[in-house]
Amino acid sequence: MRYAHTVTQVRAAEAPLLAGLPEGALMQRAVAGLAAHAAGRLGRVYGARVVVLAGGGDNGGDALWAGARLAARGARVDALAPGRTHPAGAAALRRAGGRLRTVGPVPAPGGAGREATDRDPTGLEGAATLLARADLVLDGLLGIGGRGALREPAAALAALADPAVTVAVDVPSGVDADTGAVAGAAVRASSTVTFGTYKRGLLLAPGAGHAGQVELVDIGLTLPGPDLTALDDADVAARYPRPVDDDSKYTRGVLGLAVGSDAYPGAAVLAVGGALRGGAGYLRVATPAGAAAAVRAAHPEAVVTAVEASGAEPGRPDDVLGVGRVQAWAVGSGLVPDAATAALVAAVLATETAVVLDAGALGALAAAGASGPAAALRARAGTTLLTPHDGEFARLVTAVLGWSDADVAAGLRADRLGLARAAATELGATVLLKGSRTIVAEPGGAARVNTTGVPALATAGTGDVLTGLAGSLLAAGLGALDAGSVAAHVHGLAARRAGAPLAAADLLTALPATVAGLLAIPLPPD
Repeated sequence: MRYAHTVTQVRAAEAPLLAGLPEGALMQRAVAGLAAHAAGRLGRVYGARVVVLAGGGDNGGDALWAGARLAARGARVDALAPGRTHPAGAAALRRAGGRLRTVGPVPAPGGAGREATDRDPTGLEGAATLLARADLVLDGLLGIGGRGALREPAAALAALADPAVTVAVDVPSGVDADTGAVAGAAVRASSTVTFGTYKRGLLLAPGAGHAGQVELVDIGLTLPGPDLTALDDADVAARYPRPVDDDSKYTRGVLGLAVGSDAYPGAAVLAVGGALRGGAGYLRVATPAGAAAAVRAAHPEAVVTAVEASGAEPGRPDDVLGVGRVQAWAVGSGLVPDAATAALVAAVLATETAVVLDAGALGALAAAGASGPAAALRARAGTTLLTPHDGEFARLVTAVLGWSDADVAAGLRADRLGLARAAATELGATVLLKGSRTIVAEPGGAARVNTTGVPALATAGTGDVLTGLAGSLLAAGLGALDAGSVAAHVHGLAARRAGAPLAAADLLTALPATVAGLLAIPLPPD
């Protein structure tokens, strides 16, 4: 599992080491890992062309010191500095034969603990030439304390650096280390070397898209519990339900699905298909006649009850709940967000059964406002997982919680994790906020981010598969945080296996091999 911490937590963990170690010792731990990564990227260091983008903080110092180590091994290293630089790092680079070049006005010598002597002034044209010829670029413009877009000339340097050869130091410059927000100009790297722990912004969108592959270097920090986590394959393998010798289809979990309609029968087919691969042993599907025929044809394993409906209505609540006892419900895929769906959602929420709500169920919650099913949601004792995309999330929290449209739009851009956490707390439900980096947040604040998603998943029907998969995991006994994050991880892996172009039904084909591959991972010893 990958653990991520806030900038405040990292600073607090660094403080005792900075106080107790010799000056510069902590930085050299980081530099050693960075230089090793850079050398590995280059393959052959001698004769390589390396450009360091050197800001004035400790990140710039890390990059300059790493550049000095590469220069000592025969690389040609040029440092481009848009302002002041870290004095010890700059001196080390010059001693090793590297060159320090100022892009823009040459700063006055001294001041603020930084030095600016022995520099060559270089315009953007000269910087562009160096960057175009570089075999490797080390981005040390800003560190984890940076906020907002890069200013000129740093912004111009970021734009000139080829992402394919750029390594970010700790976090790509211009990416908010806590939120992953990118407010404007920012470095885009193909790899990032981060120190001590993952920074949240390296795992969250859109920052993750700027970071590339992330390598963690241990520098000896003693950290508190993580603020955010991300599952790896082995974590999912350890959590995925596995049948045991004395299991029956009932003991493995029974999932009820209130999905599909005569208007949208395909959603029911996809949700049931996802549920069949999620670990539950028995599926009870309640859906109108047209969708029932489609589900029976596609998935004869499911027990399907055709409930009376008119047009796109999901059926009377008593008819749906009367299909039999279940350990969890998956409700919403293919339902129309009308009064009939709201009545069904309210009835399901009035039970203590675990439930995942998606699509039409979320729309019905929003349409009913703060009363009705929303009141039942906030009062219930059972496990609840909500799986909105951005539009569904915005409609839900503005209608039910009274949040402003402007605040929600701004929050989705600037701090998706914070927004998902706040919504989970106020709604009293676990929120799975879909996106390129899906976030799963519990009411108590625990949160995970999924790192397996791919752009091809942005197509109709893939969310229905996810709903069925998550519901099946709930029925098999996982809690909402595990069910949501495991489902999202497997969903993303299946999309990668299916490839592009991707239709939602391709996930159903890819899921068995995907799950089998995960279950083949050896479990850790007890």
